[in-house]
Amino acid sequence: MTREEKSIAIENLTAQLAGVNVIYLADTSGLDAASTSDLRRACFKANIKLEVVKNTLLAKAMEVSDLDYGDLPSVLKGNTAIMISDTANAPAKIIKDLRKKGTKPTLKGAYINTEIYIGDDQLDALVTIKSKEELIGELIGLLQSPAQRVIAALQNQNKEEVAQ
Repeated sequence: MTREEKSIAIENLTAQLAGVNVIYLADTSGLDAASTSDLRRACFKANIKLEVVKNTLLAKAMEVSDLDYGDLPSVLKGNTAIMISDTANAPAKIIKDLRKKGTKPTLKGAYINTEIYIGDDQLDALVTIKSKEELIGELIGLLQSPAQRVIAALQNQNKEEVAQ
């Protein structure tokens, strides 16, 4: 790869990282063709961009980015696939689901809304992160609950009055 090609690749990676709040780094080495195909298919269905990247180019892109990736570049060793998503827990769920069949892919690290997660042991914590839609749904449910109790109590009172 020439210097110019590397420069273009770094610019492209930097552009991909710009404005993205959910980035996962995974080790996909050792996956057979079927498992790789399953991973790509699952990512496509979940609207996750999956790309295998060169570690040095990704490290340079993180370095020139406006965002602070902390110690995340330190995990860039070996085979690295970058997963870019809009939903914080979607890549973690896919990794965990595929791990039911084997030991790969493994989580190297993640950047989620300025928080840095390093190591495969963080996978269970990342799976439990709620998406924006899930949080809004829970909040609406909590807000509706007291109103539903009041309505039910009034309906019961009306039934009792009618029965008398």
